[in-house]
Amino acid sequence: MDSNPFHLQKMADFLAEHHIAFHPDELPKLVLGQRNDTIFRRFFGPELTEAEMLRLSEELEERFRRRFRPHAKPLPGLSDLVDQLDRAGIPMAVASSAMEKNVRFVVGALGFGRYFRHLVSGDEVACPKPDPEIYLKAAEKLGVEPAACVGFEDSFPGISAVKSAGMKCVAIASTFSFEELMEKSRADCVVRTFAELNLAKLRALWP
Repeated sequence: MDSNPFHLQKMADFLAEHHIAFHPDELPKLVLGQRNDTIFRRFFGPELTEAEMLRLSEELEERFRRRFRPHAKPLPGLSDLVDQLDRAGIPMAVASSAMEKNVRFVVGALGFGRYFRHLVSGDEVACPKPDPEIYLKAAEKLGVEPAACVGFEDSFPGISAVKSAGMKCVAIASTFSFEELMEKSRADCVVRTFAELNLAKLRALWP
C-alpha cells in the first residue's frame, strides 16, 4: 500500500521534534525500506541502547498506525494479483522490515490475512535489508527453495535483499520512478503498478 508518504512525514516530524537536522530530499533513500534501528542509529548516533531504540520505535509507530488507519488501501492491481495467486495455490508470505505490530496492522487493515501463510517482520531477523536474511527466513517458513521464489519490492535495499537471497525480483515503481529502478536496480522485472502483473508473467521470469 502507499504508506510511504506517511512514513516520511512521521519521520520528518519526529526528527524535527528532537531537533535533528535532515535534508528533505535525502530522507526517502535514508528511511524507506530501512528498519527503525538502522534509521535511529543514523540520526541519533550509534550509542543508542536497545531500550532507547525500543522506546523511540514504539512512540514513532503508534503515531503512524493512528494517522494511517483511515487511509489504508492496497496499491492498484494488488488485490486482483494476490487473489489470482491464491486461487492457483501459490504460497505467499510477507517479508517486511517493519516491526511486527505494523505488519499485522497493515495486513489486517487490508483484509489480506487469509492470503498469507506467514508474516516475517524486522523484529525476527538479526540483519536488516539489504541483507537477505528476512527473505531466506520467509522461504524457509513457506517450505520453498529461494530460487523458486519471487519477491516484490519498492526500495533499493529491498531489491538487493531479494536478489542476494537468490530469488527473482519484481520492482514496483511506487516509491522510486520506473526509469530509476530500470537504470539502477538489479530487479528482474520493473513495473509501474501491480496491474501489469499476472501469474503467466511471473512464471516467465524463469526461462
